[in-house]
Amino acid sequence: MDVYDPLEGFNRGVYKFNAVFDKYVFLPVVGAYETVTPEFARQGVSNFFTNIGEITTFANEILQFRIEEAGMTLFRFVANSTVGLFGLFDVTSYEGIPRTKEDFGQTLGVWGAGEGPFLVLPILGPSNTRDTAGFATDTVAFMLADPLTLSSMQTDYPAILALNIINQRYTQPFRYYETGSPFEYELVRFLYTEKRRADIEK
Repeated sequence: MDVYDPLEGFNRGVYKFNAVFDKYVFLPVVGAYETVTPEFARQGVSNFFTNIGEITTFANEILQFRIEEAGMTLFRFVANSTVGLFGLFDVTSYEGIPRTKEDFGQTLGVWGAGEGPFLVLPILGPSNTRDTAGFATDTVAFMLADPLTLSSMQTDYPAILALNIINQRYTQPFRYYETGSPFEYELVRFLYTEKRRADIEK
């Protein structure tokens, strides 16, 4: 499958930068985090930030008119924020209530917006112009709404922001140049594009 990639030269340069940054900065930090933080605590951190992400999912499900899914997401958020102690425990998954994940890039796709050129963003990795615009919109909207004052907390306490960033990399199993493919860039580009299309069409 062809992926529209008119900025391929630029994207490949960013991809290589990301690989170097990941190897010499991100992964050593993640390794240190795993060493000093017990597994149950890492799981609690991951649950907490995942629970906060339910707010973005809920908003986008409403925008996509997926009312039943939005109701389930709202229930997950309320239950995990209360019974689950601010989201540290994912009690709803224990009860078999599945988690969905929606973002504004998907919402734009549901509304009919094209994906645009493929992009590789510094640090953040593969994207496209639609998903980049969606990510920016989700981020700004979350900051403006400031649910649970989390945005203010991350501004006032940089350690919380740093923990969020570290957790995101910790929970991402992908490792650069470990796919075994001599055409890893093309493979990542293809898989990302196919996944996003599947996310929108589901």
